[in-house]
Amino acid sequence: MRRVPLPSSLVLVALLLIAGCTRETPVEIHGTVERDRLELIAESNERIVEVAVHEGDRVPAGAVLVRQEAGTAQPRIDQSRAALVEAQRRLADLEQGPRQREIDEARAALTGAESELQTAQSEFKRVDTLVQRKLLSESNRDQARAQRDSARAARDAAKARYELLRQGTRSEQVAEARAAVTRATAALAEIETVAARYTVTAPRAGIVEALPYKLGERPAAGRPVAIMLADGVPYARVYVPEPLRANFAAGTKVQAAVDGSSARIAGTVRYISAEAAFTPYYALTQKDRSRLAYLAEITLDDANAAALPAGMPIQVFAPATAK
Repeated sequence: MRRVPLPSSLVLVALLLIAGCTRETPVEIHGTVERDRLELIAESNERIVEVAVHEGDRVPAGAVLVRQEAGTAQPRIDQSRAALVEAQRRLADLEQGPRQREIDEARAALTGAESELQTAQSEFKRVDTLVQRKLLSESNRDQARAQRDSARAARDAAKARYELLRQGTRSEQVAEARAAVTRATAALAEIETVAARYTVTAPRAGIVEALPYKLGERPAAGRPVAIMLADGVPYARVYVPEPLRANFAAGTKVQAAVDGSSARIAGTVRYISAEAAFTPYYALTQKDRSRLAYLAEITLDDANAAALPAGMPIQVFAPATAK
């Protein structure tokens, strides 16, 4: 029996079909639905005095989750508040200036000091005359001189205080008092900010996933005391096979599907890793390269995706095959 050779064009088509069958290109990739996971840490190791929510509760932004005992923070707050009040009162007194009653009192004190000085001067003159007549000793004159000098110093001090009150408060004193108020205000704000962290609140609306510590326990500082899954747009975390890596760039539109729903979910690739998550070596054959996978995150833009629970399996279709 004689064999009839096939045309060369048919042979080429057959080889291409065989080559195409030896390497299947995946049309979909699998992963899970994820949401932003928020770990809220303890400010200190103080005792937990309130747990306001339960695991699984949906809470709005700002809701109190866990409250720790203030501990030494409260006495420091009280001390800082007292220091601020004292600084504010001093500033108010300086800005208001001396009261008229204080000025009148200083004037009266100056009048009295001048009268005492006149008396001391007259006494010194009398004693000096008697000493010159040899009727008193030199010690009597020295004593009278000391009394005169003391009265003159008291008069000068009273006069200086009276003049100072008349001139009012200096601008340098007011500026210094204002700076003291600013320092006291900043110190109080710092302590109150730290104390406010003893009350753990929800930074975003979401679901309480876990409460690792119970009422009365003392968590270590920096350890999570509440873990939340934030509301909003979820995303899919998938591993892209190497044959599809070129089709998954940031900003690429894709479609996804979940069990129980026949409608496709629109999504956008927001991130894809530059390094392979599996088999991260470089001397790869063509067959080995197909086993590489790259971590990608895909934002689910569809409004229906907002209700998807975290951890649910999801299938993402390659851009070239998405319907």
